[in-house]
Amino acid sequence: MEWRQEQGRCPGDVNLETGRTWTLWQTEVERRMSAQFARREVRWRAGASIRGLLSPVERKNGWQLAEVHGETTPDGVQHVLGRAMWEAEALRDAVRPYVVEPLGALAAVLGVDETGCLTQGQHAAGVARHDSGTAGRVDNGPIGVCLTSARPRGHVLLDRELDLPKAWPSDEARGAGAGIPAERTLATKPPCAQQMLERAFDAHVPASWVAGDSVYGENRALRAWLEAHNHADVLAVSGKAYLWQAGQHHQVKTLLATLAPAGWDRLRAGDGTKGPRWDDGRWRALAAPRQLHWRRWLLVRRSLHDPTALTVYVVFAPHATVLETVVQVAGNRWTMEQCFAEAKGEGGLDQDEVRSWTAWYRPITWAMWAYALLTVLRAAHLPAAPPLKKI
Repeated sequence: MEWRQEQGRCPGDVNLETGRTWTLWQTEVERRMSAQFARREVRWRAGASIRGLLSPVERKNGWQLAEVHGETTPDGVQHVLGRAMWEAEALRDAVRPYVVEPLGALAAVLGVDETGCLTQGQHAAGVARHDSGTAGRVDNGPIGVCLTSARPRGHVLLDRELDLPKAWPSDEARGAGAGIPAERTLATKPPCAQQMLERAFDAHVPASWVAGDSVYGENRALRAWLEAHNHADVLAVSGKAYLWQAGQHHQVKTLLATLAPAGWDRLRAGDGTKGPRWDDGRWRALAAPRQLHWRRWLLVRRSLHDPTALTVYVVFAPHATVLETVVQVAGNRWTMEQCFAEAKGEGGLDQDEVRSWTAWYRPITWAMWAYALLTVLRAAHLPAAPPLKKI
């Protein structure tokens, strides 16, 4: 805290006039969070932990947070994260009203994606061998599926679920040792995504689109659920996927092979750190859905730097939707990655010490709050951005 007050700034390069301004924003978050904790000690430690996550310390683990609190051991922090009585789900739900009003935008994009942390053990909840973007190779660790919300004035983490690979539900002793609830069955990435999206829609989170990579786009059950509830989506698929067109089942790579050389449009896919990002895009109709006035398309994006690099999506949207809009929605993949990178760098998203089911959900929920504070603060100090076009 002394660092911020002296420098007059907070993480994320949001310049403030005084350290007192930053303190007021942080106090408001602590006030909203405190309603979820019955005991005074837990309320204090939760607020102190948010201050620790947003502090300039290099690591945001139990030892480092304890030092920020002025304590000599991490026992108090570990107690709140592992044994104290409070509901991480209620704290998660409280994030929504905090971010929705200041960020606004009905045309927001809800994104589903995953992030992980690395561990050497075999007993941490959800741990498995997987292709790790964090390590850049196949490595060991749990994977969290996250729901992000991208809006013109900022992006936030709204929800999280722990991916449980197939080996976990079948090993009751291992699951019990990690504190996984007995009623928790197999929960792979697409079902986790559907759970979080359903919670967001039930809570009336304003959004017009759902976006995700091929893990979700190639899951027919998830796509069918979104279509059944009239949720417009832009979901990636690989060349191996099969889609219906003109009454026949075609593999995506076969459809791509039939594309004519002409017919590409240069479109703005969004804004990056170096300015606008542009792609070539085109689409073609797929089999029509049952819903009147809705359509399915195959969207293809082509890199300007490498014309052979194609990214393919299945689009479900109202028939009046334009190509420019869906290219912008597809471009939110970059926004999701930026969201994870900032939440890790500024809020310690990947620096928990995962051992149990509870100890995975609690610190990631605190990190969600820390990142939400930064996003809402930025939105209050930045000029309005041009909105994504509505459907």
